[in-house]
Amino acid sequence: MTLQGREVILGVGGGIAAYKSCELLRRLQDRGYVITVVPTPASLNFVGAATWEALSSRPVTTQVWESVHTVPHISLAERADFFLIAPATADLIARMAMGRADDLLTNLVLASDVPKMIVPAMHPSMWLDPATVANVNTLKERGFIVMDPEVGRLTGNDSGPGRFPETSAIISRFDKVTGQVQDLKGVKVLVTAGGTREPIDPVRFIGNRSSGKQGISIAQAAKNRGAQVQLIAANCEVSSLVGIDVIHVETTLDMQTALQANFESCDMLIMSAAVADARPAHFSDEKIKKSTLSTIELTQNPDLLAELAQRKGKRVLVGFAAETKDHLQEARRKLESKGLDVIYVNDVSGGAIFGQDTTMGTILLRNEADIAIKEVSKDALSNVLLDHAKRQLG
Repeated sequence: MTLQGREVILGVGGGIAAYKSCELLRRLQDRGYVITVVPTPASLNFVGAATWEALSSRPVTTQVWESVHTVPHISLAERADFFLIAPATADLIARMAMGRADDLLTNLVLASDVPKMIVPAMHPSMWLDPATVANVNTLKERGFIVMDPEVGRLTGNDSGPGRFPETSAIISRFDKVTGQVQDLKGVKVLVTAGGTREPIDPVRFIGNRSSGKQGISIAQAAKNRGAQVQLIAANCEVSSLVGIDVIHVETTLDMQTALQANFESCDMLIMSAAVADARPAHFSDEKIKKSTLSTIELTQNPDLLAELAQRKGKRVLVGFAAETKDHLQEARRKLESKGLDVIYVNDVSGGAIFGQDTTMGTILLRNEADIAIKEVSKDALSNVLLDHAKRQLG
């Protein structure tokens, strides 16, 4: 994947199958897609806006006249990389075929030229009606990808073509539309995330601002692409991760132990954790009283990535650098001195980047031009870094 290919408009039509799109939304998120839900007004009779906002963590609008100052029918259209309209009712299909723009979703369809996939769901009589058949053919001629409904039982005792497909089948088809593939199958990826903490006494520690969001995003993206993933998590929230082997650590020395134990079996190490440069030379078993806490003697922590670079072999090493000045020069120095294949550097002056959902910076590669990254989601950056790491792996 490139920087594009992550932002998806999930359009929801006003049919009973709308409730099934809640599960579809969650599974799309599991695969790394970033979703904005745009339901039709009629669909809110089945699933309310509050549900979509809770599941997507994004605001939900249905009409052009909501949040007018943001010009939603243009701003959302420009941001989207793909449309997935599921379920698409007979009425919604007819309105799109006619080029109608009487709610936010149909406005967006007209305002955007990105790939659009629709998943029809309706009664068999409606699906087979000549008007619907003609409308579907019209949309296909205009480049829409139409996933035929399944044959089965619908509302009540009726049965036939028109049933909303299974979530897994929809995602499998959508992955083909977006180009997302399982291109890291058989690859073991070791990721570090978060910030190490070096204890001073039972209640105090030396730490940093890292939230672990970028490393967690990389681990999830690697899993979505088929990799076997181990995540060494330093003081960050990872309870939502599924299918990833998580090793919890606190200090730099804890992380060193975990890395030494697992580095030999990995193909790719992505060192996104913020590792403390120093630790207190002495740990107090009891809380140090404020009156006596005047100085802290420090000792330097080991350079974990430089250590592992000595055992690199054919493994790919990806590093991170957070700088406040001369960030490109410093990143290039680290790239060369530590024998890295890829390094991502950003300017963290004033606490920028830490804890946020977006990032901006520069990717540096050996013997290649630097790649400037304008503000993107950390999820999108994760896939770009994996692209370059995979290429280095060969």
